[in-house]
Amino acid sequence: MVAEDDEKQAELVRRYLEHEGHAVTVVGDGLAALAEVRHREPDLLVLDVMMPRADGLDVVRVLRAEHRELPVLMLTARSTEDDLLLGLDLGADDYMTKPYSPRELMARVRTLLRRSRRGTESTASAADRALRCGALVVDPDRHEVSVEGRPVDCTPGEFRILAAMATEPDRVFTRQRLLEELHGFDRYISFRTVDVHIMNLRKKIEPAPRRPIRLLTVFGVGYKLTDPAKNAPRAT
Repeated sequence: MVAEDDEKQAELVRRYLEHEGHAVTVVGDGLAALAEVRHREPDLLVLDVMMPRADGLDVVRVLRAEHRELPVLMLTARSTEDDLLLGLDLGADDYMTKPYSPRELMARVRTLLRRSRRGTESTASAADRALRCGALVVDPDRHEVSVEGRPVDCTPGEFRILAAMATEPDRVFTRQRLLEELHGFDRYISFRTVDVHIMNLRKKIEPAPRRPIRLLTVFGVGYKLTDPAKNAPRAT
């Protein structure tokens, strides 16, 4: 599905998507985008930021609040880091700034669809594939996170970082390595993107985010995920 108020841009994206075999619905404003997502449940949403009635950031905010997990690729003429970080923080999966290469756009669409389809494969043995770090559980198949049995809602970017770190508890991940987990994002984003995701994850998985015990900073190197119970001093 394409949500774009510029008719020429919308037509260009539609033609490229249809050329690759996708059925495409096009809408021209944010409220129409929300209505169509609820009605049609598309596989992916290509979403312009600057639209009438409700902008793209508002659309993403509502979709994630409704726990809709469809991949969202945002398009914008804005190129400031704060705008990009806000889109990611709200739950966008990828971000491209205008003008963009239609071929690159299609490559990113293919990547998002592959990633989404992998996430909806059979979960018959999902329990065996869940990643655990003490009381923190990350389930890549169901795209779920819990801490001490409490469900935790994560944006796609937060989930990818947490899942990567949960595969190797106590390993120190550099910011560069974590940024690579967010592959496909716009070239304008930087290490600050990782710091924002880490800050938001701490708010969700730490009992006291300002004094983290699970998601730790290794100064001058990066971050690591650890089991606080394992590292607690033993009683004597």
